[in-house]
Amino acid sequence: MRRMKKAVAAIAAVTLVGLTLAGCGKKDEVIKIGVNQLVQHAALDASYQGFVDALADAGYVDGEKIKIDLQNAQGEQSNANTIATKLVNDNNDLILAIATPSAQAMANATKDIPILVTAVTDPEGAGLVASNEAPGGNVSGTSDLTPVKEQIDLLVQIIPTAKKIAILYSSSEVNSEIQADMAKEAAAALGIEAIDATVSNTNEIQQVVESLIGKVDAIYAPTDNMIAKAMPTVSMVANANNLPVICGEGGMVDAGGLATYGIDYYELGRLTGEQAVQIIEGKAETATMPIGYLSAEQCTLTINEEVAAQLGIEIPAELAE
Repeated sequence: MRRMKKAVAAIAAVTLVGLTLAGCGKKDEVIKIGVNQLVQHAALDASYQGFVDALADAGYVDGEKIKIDLQNAQGEQSNANTIATKLVNDNNDLILAIATPSAQAMANATKDIPILVTAVTDPEGAGLVASNEAPGGNVSGTSDLTPVKEQIDLLVQIIPTAKKIAILYSSSEVNSEIQADMAKEAAAALGIEAIDATVSNTNEIQQVVESLIGKVDAIYAPTDNMIAKAMPTVSMVANANNLPVICGEGGMVDAGGLATYGIDYYELGRLTGEQAVQIIEGKAETATMPIGYLSAEQCTLTINEEVAAQLGIEIPAELAE
């Protein structure tokens, strides 16, 4: 496995300079932070770890100045809603919501407790904030908007004969629909036909991937939580049938995808943790804290060379350097 940093113009940095509004205001007490994580997979786990590490680096170590209550919804919206109610009833001072469904559950559960979201593609589009530039309420955080256009460009670089691709995602994830639309637009600009391959639950994934064999030249899988969790299944079927999968993030490539230009979810979590420090120390509040994005330099090219060999694909020299 090989990773290298690449500049991707689609991602812009957002800074937190100049925010001096009231935060949690609990200087001498242990600050309670509740976490509502949608599902366990590499990207979301990395974002959580980055969040915890950024807090620790600022002097807020779990079990000392802060107490973190990590709850995992196991991919079920009903569980995310139950967790949201629990975290509110437990009187947490700050809440981290990881992934769009968990963020929506938390936003619906409280308008008072500061909520930071992460691994959410478009907080505004998901109805979490008034705007990504000026959230206007108790929700802010970071976006995992990926360089979709560059990912489709990468697909063409690696598979130049591709004429028709499938976009594999969950029909219940707003963030995935946004990326799917972006992928269709990027594919159309390159003269490539793109079709939807949607699933509503994990039990459908193997059948849907099997249905694509012989019908498309490649699969594009955005940063969809259901697909990310099931990447071993996706890659098992696709790779056995010489169907390359270009992914939305590096963890999906590690799980059997072919390649991606993707953001670093650990760094995204760290950025969210830095926002949390601003709130805890009373230097910022969610209403005026813009949604944060990683910089272009924090995007990473990941290529699974074992999968490339299995598929008989030669990686272009400019990518192999």
